Amino acid sequence: MDAIRSKMGSALRTTATVLLWSVLLLFAAEFLLAVHGKYHALDGPAYARFVDRHGWLWLHLGGGAVTLVLGAFQLVSRWWRGRRVLHRRLGQVYFVGMLAASAAAVGLIATTPAPLSIRIGFAATALAWLVTGLLALRAIHAGRVLQHRAWMVRNYAVTLAPVLFRLLLPLAIASGLQPDGALISGLLWASWMVPLAVVQVGLRITRSPARPAGTPSPATR
Repeated sequence: MDAIRSKMGSALRTTATVLLWSVLLLFAAEFLLAVHGKYHALDGPAYARFVDRHGWLWLHLGGGAVTLVLGAFQLVSRWWRGRRVLHRRLGQVYFVGMLAASAAAVGLIATTPAPLSIRIGFAATALAWLVTGLLALRAIHAGRVLQHRAWMVRNYAVTLAPVLFRLLLPLAIASGLQPDGALISGLLWASWMVPLAVVQVGLRITRSPARPAGTPSPATR
């Protein structure tokens, strides 16, 4: 009976993982197609807003696209068992993409005419992205594989911030809110803080071993 339950539990976890990352890939693909549709026309109004900043824009979009796609594949940990070298190489490409997109974000933030609150919101997102990524890198260099995986999940949650922001903004406008600086800034913060909070709760739940009543739960790092 226990063996059957164990197999059923394993099958459910595998199914949930496949469904989760399939959804993430679909969201990422839809986001990339939407971005392409917005900026592919070089004489379009969206592209015109980045006059003299086209290099920063394409570096940011290119690096972001790399992290969106590779991150989803990298986090399907079962698939990478026995493929450590490939996992490591693609991870290095992921980090190069993240650093390139972050550097471009600094250039875009420094040259944008947007209000200060919006610039701070973008800067906070980029900082959270870099910090979680660097902590993941430090963990794997120290041989702490589980901590590395946890930090990479957090990092990918921040990677998805633009995707979530793109979903939240039309919903907020449809609900009657004005797309002013305060709303956009608030959504920028929420688009990475809320997923990070959800991920942290999930990590605590999955890392909590069965223990006798009254025993304190170990802190999730």
